[in-house]
Amino acid sequence: MKIKYLYQLLASHISILILAFLITGGLFSHFAKDFAYQSKVDELTSYGYRIMGEMEMRPKGAPPIMKPFEEILRSRQISFFLFNEKKEVLMTPADLRPKKLLLRDEEWKELQDGKAVVVKTDLNRFNEEVSIVALPNIVNNEFQGGILLTAPISGTEEMISQMNRFMLYTAAGVILIAFLLSWLTSKFHVSRIQKLRDATRKVAAGDYNIHIENRNMDEIGHLGTDFNIMAGKLKSSSEEIDRLEKRRRQFITDVSHELKTPLTTISGLVEGMNSQTIPEDQQEKCLKLITEETKRLIRLVNENLDYEKIRSNQITLQKLHYPLIEVFEIIKEQLAIQAEEKNNELILDVEDHVMVNADYDRLIQILVNITKNSIQFTSNGTVWLRGREDYKETVIEVEDTGVGIDQKDIENIWDRFYKADLSRTNTPYGEYGLGLSIVRQLVALHNGTVEIESEKNKGTKFVIRLPLTARDDDE
Repeated sequence: MKIKYLYQLLASHISILILAFLITGGLFSHFAKDFAYQSKVDELTSYGYRIMGEMEMRPKGAPPIMKPFEEILRSRQISFFLFNEKKEVLMTPADLRPKKLLLRDEEWKELQDGKAVVVKTDLNRFNEEVSIVALPNIVNNEFQGGILLTAPISGTEEMISQMNRFMLYTAAGVILIAFLLSWLTSKFHVSRIQKLRDATRKVAAGDYNIHIENRNMDEIGHLGTDFNIMAGKLKSSSEEIDRLEKRRRQFITDVSHELKTPLTTISGLVEGMNSQTIPEDQQEKCLKLITEETKRLIRLVNENLDYEKIRSNQITLQKLHYPLIEVFEIIKEQLAIQAEEKNNELILDVEDHVMVNADYDRLIQILVNITKNSIQFTSNGTVWLRGREDYKETVIEVEDTGVGIDQKDIENIWDRFYKADLSRTNTPYGEYGLGLSIVRQLVALHNGTVEIESEKNKGTKFVIRLPLTARDDDE
């Protein structure tokens, strides 16, 4: 059975209130009744001792004077029995029936021992329910009788009944007011929860622009704040997914084009050589071109494989300690032709003693990608490869005097599917590979950092920092 949260709140509030009133009312009634009976007993005891004191002050053998006390006791509905050591009644109000002393044997024994007898309620000895107090009269350590006082408790019962009725009416009024207040507060809290529920449904439907206003910063308010944060992050994630999907589609289009171009070239050259439409003196040149285009295809495929291996942590680095100049010379040798074709000067600036701690092949891969990128976007300029040791790290810089990068594009160039400007790719080496994305991940695997400093139309500088000693997470 489904019960609305509003009714659950109301039921719990009212149930707790009723239970509290029942417990409080029961305890109050019990203690009030006990207090009333004890007060009646204390009153009887007080009168008893006063009468006993008056009797002790009378000359021996003189009859006790009870007239003043009798009127006071009658006004308080208190009856009395004066009795001697033989259990004989010496004096009692004229209208009291019976006129004998109604004490049990065990009670009489207590009186003889000098102890007072107190019975808060008794229904059997008299014609009504009464409280009984019997006090002994001890003279020279001898029991000389005493006094017994009784008072009906009907007035006490009536007072307790009135108090119980008052408690009941009060409880009913309080419960009614509490019900109304509980209804209003529960309705308020449920409405706030309902807003969260409605907002959740909208988010589930793909609407991430929802925002919940929070004026009460209690637990529900904090939940609303957390919901707003979640919705904001979902919106950002959704936008990022859309952005990456757009880039992925563009990347697939570009890579398809890059793969199609060399394949078309290779296919045309092979077909021409097979049909002997290409002169024999041109075939060696065709074979060289086929080889270059094949290497280009292999490079594109390897970049994709490398990226996936790095992303899934399937690459193990073999770090070595060696001079940085060795790597720089290899880079210069590999890219000298490309630099000459763009009329660029490739300059090495590193001393022989500068060491680096890195995977040899992966460091070459990192620097080839960055240096090729610098050559690609530089014409009639200079590309520097610099290296130095700075405290416990090796600093490698690749700087060019090329077209530079817009500030808004600097962070994005590391993305897998990102290209900053179509005009930047209209070069002989402008294929859309994954070079820079691979560079950043390889540097991270070395526990290093890579940064870019660039200014439009002035050039770009890549700064790589690699630790000279192995860190804890490499050991």
